[in-house]
Amino acid sequence: MTTSPVRGALLAAFACVLVGASFTANSLLTAYPYTGGQALRYGVAFLLLLPLCGSGTTAVLRRLTARQWGRLALLAATGMVGFNLAVLAAERTAEPAVPGVFVGCAPVVVAVVVPLLSRGRPERAVAAGALVVAVGAFTVQGWGRTDGAGLGWSAAALAGEVGFAVLAVPLVGPLGPRLLSAVVCGVAAVEAGALALVFDGRAALRMPDPVETAALLWQAVVVTVVGFVCWYAAMRRIGAGRATLFSGLIPVSAALTAPLAGTGGYGAAQAAGSLLVGFGVALGAGLLGAGLLGSVRRGPPGPEAPPRAVCADGVHGHGGAGRAGSGPGADGRDSRPAVRRGGSGAGSGAR
Repeated sequence: MTTSPVRGALLAAFACVLVGASFTANSLLTAYPYTGGQALRYGVAFLLLLPLCGSGTTAVLRRLTARQWGRLALLAATGMVGFNLAVLAAERTAEPAVPGVFVGCAPVVVAVVVPLLSRGRPERAVAAGALVVAVGAFTVQGWGRTDGAGLGWSAAALAGEVGFAVLAVPLVGPLGPRLLSAVVCGVAAVEAGALALVFDGRAALRMPDPVETAALLWQAVVVTVVGFVCWYAAMRRIGAGRATLFSGLIPVSAALTAPLAGTGGYGAAQAAGSLLVGFGVALGAGLLGAGLLGSVRRGPPGPEAPPRAVCADGVHGHGGAGRAGSGPGADGRDSRPAVRRGGSGAGSGAR
């Protein structure tokens, strides 16, 4: 088992745990303007990430094609801003567990879609592990009341979750985890800010109270800056299918932290679901077989960036763009949908 894939697995797990734990912070922002809050959060993350990207950042961005900029805009619109709006819309007529269950199916979709996009075949171990992870996520979250609109918006949230992973695949190589995280946060801040002005006008932003300030800083600094960089670094190391398996840890982490905010409990069903998620991740990542994780195949290399252009490795910070993984890796994750049984979840999700 090689060091890089193991480190990638740890990074993916860490990023998803951060996203799940962010539901506790998210539950403290229910009274704060949503779109304005997201614009503020992504804007702060962008300002924190940009200085970490290296001296050649401007040159790298100038070399991006219109197609790549379009993909970045679509990634931010669907996987971040759109994802969160879909979750909120779903929770108007559905219990939060419903979109949570749909999003829990993302590993299955990614395990199938990413290989097909590269004209390959889904790996049996990854697909089987993804199915077990989805069942485990369902067990942790349960199922709730809903109607047609709730199901439709939950499906849209699933599409956003898949888009957050799949759309990033060709971008990790030329940009690297840090610069990709910075740019997509900047784009998302602009998109969320535009929506805030259209729908909320002057009420889009207000001075947060101390509790809201702490929650916003947690989401901006920990979940977005740290979580996004770890997620994209993991994606490049172990590929989309395997990295997305770890998103099953999001409902587990949310269920574990929900009692801290008094918005949920952790019982036998959550414990059983957590074990299923762990087994599915181990199966799909190859941890149950000798050396399987070490034999992760990487996709074709992306366009090379100059050695000093970006910090391509979000962990070690050495220059140059690495090769794109066979698929995307995850949101921190803004956080993902609230994981609640019945009506007692941890709050609306927001990557």
